[in-house]
Amino acid sequence: MNTQDYSYWVEGKIVTEGQTRLVENTLGLMGETGEIAEKIKKMLRDDTKVSKDDIIKELGDVAFYLTAIANYFDSSLSDVLEVNVAKLDDRAKRGVIRGSGDNR
Repeated sequence: MNTQDYSYWVEGKIVTEGQTRLVENTLGLMGETGEIAEKIKKMLRDDTKVSKDDIIKELGDVAFYLTAIANYFDSSLSDVLEVNVAKLDDRAKRGVIRGSGDNR
């Protein structure tokens, strides 16, 4: 499935509207990224076995909420990725790929 098709699929799964939709999806994104962080933490701290499949499933949940938020802003996951690649390419060209700040 390509990212544009995925954006349409996600759009069909979201049932809330307006600010509620944005808040729900933002909190969902934070929760799912937290689940990934917890799995990695336990893997490093406790030497717990974390399978590739476990991480991929959680990344899929992150992709769902990320796509839903992009859709809220009349965009798509594909658009987000294209903008990010252009931003990172520009930073690399200017030698500021490492560092801090949004507008470097």
